[in-house]
Parts: sequence; C-alpha cells; structure tokens
Amino acid sequence: MPPDSETPGARGGADWAAALAPLREEPGRSAILTDVDGTLAPIVERAEDAAVPAAAREALAALAERYALVGCISGRRAEDARRLVGLDSLAYAGNHGLELLMPGDEAPQPDPSVAGREGEAAAFLASMEGERLEACGLRREDKGPIQALHWRGSDDEAAAESRAHEIANEAGRAGLEPRWGRKVLELRPLGGGGKDGAVASLLADERLDCATYAGDDRTDLDAFGRLRELREEGQLSAAICVGVLSPEGPAELGEECDITVDGLDGWLQILQWLAA
Repeated sequence: MPPDSETPGARGGADWAAALAPLREEPGRSAILTDVDGTLAPIVERAEDAAVPAAAREALAALAERYALVGCISGRRAEDARRLVGLDSLAYAGNHGLELLMPGDEAPQPDPSVAGREGEAAAFLASMEGERLEACGLRREDKGPIQALHWRGSDDEAAAESRAHEIANEAGRAGLEPRWGRKVLELRPLGGGGKDGAVASLLADERLDCATYAGDDRTDLDAFGRLRELREEGQLSAAICVGVLSPEGPAELGEECDITVDGLDGWLQILQWLAA
C-alpha cells in the first residue's frame, strides 16, 4: 500500500501514513498495541476456534524486532492470547487488563486490585438457582475473575441477548461490573482492569514517546480514551487510535478514533507498512 494512500472512512479524509509516520521514524521510542479478536483474528462462533492469520503473525513478529514495544490487549486470558497469537516476543494484557504477561515471562502478573475477589463473578453465576444458561442460549466461558456469557450462534440470539440483559442487571445489583462486547456479556469484580488501565501499564516506560492502538469493539473505546489522555498529559507526543470497522461494531467506534480501516485486512495493511 503506498504511503500517500488514504484508508476508506478515515476521519476528515486523514492520511493514515502521515498520522503514523512518527512511529515509523522513531521505532525505538514507539509502541504498537492491538486488540486480538475482531482486529487480528476473525470473529468466530466459538472463541476456541479463533485463529490469527499467518500474515498478521508475520507482521507482528517483524514489528517486535524493530519497535520498542508490541503488545496485544485482549478479553482472553493473557496466556490464551499468547497461544492464539503464537509469539512470545510480544506483551499481552489479558482479561481486559486484569493480567499482564510481558515478553519472556512464564506466568502473567494479576492486577492486585481484585485480590481476594477473583471468584465473585463465578459465585454469582453459581447462585442462580435452577437456571441452565445453555437452555437460554447462553454459553459460559470461565476466565477466572471474569465470567463471559456468549450467545453468538444460539438458536434464538434475540432471546438469549434479552436474558443476558436481565443477568447484567442482577449482576450490577450484586456488586459486579457488567461489560458488553460483540454478542457477549462479561461479568467482573468492580475496580481494576479495563483496557484503559492496560494501555497505561504498557506505556508506563518513560522511553516511549509514540503509540498507536487498534480495536473493533466497545471495550476498545476505553483504550482510545486513555491513549488520548496520555497525549494530552504530555507523556506521548503522538497517539493514534485506529478503529477497525465491522457491521457488528458499535456506532461510536468511528467517532472516537483518529483513523478507521475496513476490517482486519485494513489493519493488517497498516501493520505491514509499519514493519516495512
């Protein structure tokens, strides 16, 4: 893709190559952060069936050799995200920031803010007397401190989503924090985590001066917000938020980013350009 091209739908017709040029010019002071599902790997009916395309893996590997930091921020557990991406040379913030797995680490570091409360979400779902989630079209995914309920591919997605909203209300009254994604509800302990916190943790190195983050879902808006704050506070001289558009993505995604791309291929082209 030529450097003077414009990504379709970029805000104000912005030239993405010009916006991202500071990272490419100073890779030793730059960070490239990305969501995984829906940004690197296509969304699939069951999370365990997801796969990162070889071209994306190759681009990330090349970037890790050149840039100061390349990291993935995922709703998956950090170790699961590392296995999915297949690169030990990257940093991984898992469970939406509740875990941090840095290059070379064998095990993730948990967020101390939820210490002693890791089982609250699981206990809440266990307390729902007599209800079989699968009978409602909801599939439970156990992610430790976060419990996810998926309804993608259920026989009646609308009915399953309706029940998920009821559960979210009950969870809120029980002192949990509900978070919504693409056909998924996540229940987590209050406080800590969040992709905004993950961005702040990964970019805490004072040597970093430029950063970009790409994402496709509602939780990625938190990461965008924190990236902008770091720029406004003077910690970063350049901070570029990239929205990966899809039919299921939230409408506000395109409004809250600096650049938009059409799907995974659009973000892959940028990664390949940054690695060139």
